Amino acid sequence: MSKLYAVIMAGGAGTRFWPASRPDRPKQLLPLAGQPGEPLLAATVRRILPICPAERILVVTANHLTAAMRAALPDLPAENFLSEPAPRNTAPCIGWATATLARRDPDAVVMVLPSDHFIADEAGFRSAVLEAAALTKSCAIATIGITPTRPETGYGYMEKGALLGGSAFEVKRFVEKPDRARAETYVTSGQYLWNSGMFFFRARAMSDMIGKHLPELARGIASIDRAAAAGNEAAELARVFPTLPAISIDHGVMEKADGVAMVAGNFGWSDVGSWQSSWELAAKDTDGNAAPPNAVLIDARGNLVSDLSSHPSGRVVALVGVHDLAVVITDDALLVIPRERAQDVRKALEALHDRKV
Repeated sequence: MSKLYAVIMAGGAGTRFWPASRPDRPKQLLPLAGQPGEPLLAATVRRILPICPAERILVVTANHLTAAMRAALPDLPAENFLSEPAPRNTAPCIGWATATLARRDPDAVVMVLPSDHFIADEAGFRSAVLEAAALTKSCAIATIGITPTRPETGYGYMEKGALLGGSAFEVKRFVEKPDRARAETYVTSGQYLWNSGMFFFRARAMSDMIGKHLPELARGIASIDRAAAAGNEAAELARVFPTLPAISIDHGVMEKADGVAMVAGNFGWSDVGSWQSSWELAAKDTDGNAAPPNAVLIDARGNLVSDLSSHPSGRVVALVGVHDLAVVITDDALLVIPRERAQDVRKALEALHDRKV
């Protein structure tokens, strides 16, 4: 599709992956799944290159992360990195990026993708992307729903409406993160898909929807857009962007818009949400251990060993008689935690914050 453009959302701190993730090295810059040594951000861009060349890919990130993002994606033009002066959630991010693309191509078809997900079947993913992009000819906005594999309580869900053809359905309603009982009901019914956080729309249509549902945001984006046309975008961005309403595109637009469609996707998707997810996606030995080749593993099962220090090759990690642990090594920290408690990494961060470490 010659009019297909991509916006990669690459902000966030990735606190669930401490000690590897830090404010200046968030989750998307880490090789947490997929090809060895490939950051999640680089994988996100690589898998869409067959349908969207580098010059049509924008990366939106924070000011302090722009240099690191450019280093991770050296083949993208420098002007394709948009630096937010303040975090304001996904609606301002998408609104600004859409306005930027509309100046280049008013007829742009935009796909918005998170930067930190894993996709096992990349060809299947691209097929779903093209189907969702094609829906924008007749629908205001489209998304990809993931066929659920378990009663997950950490994701939002979307209920299927009428079949539109192929793998596409109308979105009957959006559902917030459910409790366990409701999640089990959703999965059993076969009528609900996980909300993947991927969005597809025509630039003109998104501008109209933001104007209708988020008028304050629309006014701010218009002011930045006028300044960009006059060659003064940076100053106006620094002035206006921090004042924009901090709201997600889901709450601000998706849940209010008419004519939302979704494509049902089943291509090995994961949001790589914790060290547990990283273990699940990693190659393992016959005892279920995911560890470097030089690790010593004796009576050890189901463990993750991730050495993300600057010079990991010379370090030997030995595990004896332990099971189902995540062991993560960086230059200045070591984390040892049961995999089933991977979400409790935040407690360590809270303790460090209290100690002002």
